[in-house]
Amino acid sequence: MKINLQDLEGRWYINQSNFPMWLKGNKANPTFNYTLQEKKGQKRLLDIVQYQQNGKTKSIKGYDTVLDANNRKFMWRGKGLLAMLTSKWEILHLAPDQSWAIIYFQKTLFTPNGYDVISRQKKLSLAQEQAIDTQLKQLNISTNLVTIQQSLLSEKHQ
Repeated sequence: MKINLQDLEGRWYINQSNFPMWLKGNKANPTFNYTLQEKKGQKRLLDIVQYQQNGKTKSIKGYDTVLDANNRKFMWRGKGLLAMLTSKWEILHLAPDQSWAIIYFQKTLFTPNGYDVISRQKKLSLAQEQAIDTQLKQLNISTNLVTIQQSLLSEKHQ
């Protein structure tokens, strides 16, 4: 099923992951922030990853270029000093109401492959957690994903 790129715009909270960067414990409140852009007639997403470290907000900026007709597979390329780095990722499932998604990222020179569960809310409802568990089983994803705690600080601190 084709995904409308506009449905991806905005902030997504990382709720579950097996990505080492989020599991080390020194980074908190990770989010993906997507803004739809067009360059030379091709649509892409400005992709800003934000997190808290030592009381400060840090960012990693890049661009996601669509790789398939269904807008599910992407190539991330860093911006600025990170322009030499790339990573392929895909949306394995987007909830019908676009409130959560399961994404897969491929292994790179610097990172292992893995999964993230992202959502529009900081905290998932019980119904969402159950739907995600069901979907992970349907996708045969048996990897243990760790719950990422999102601070309940106000949005301006994010």
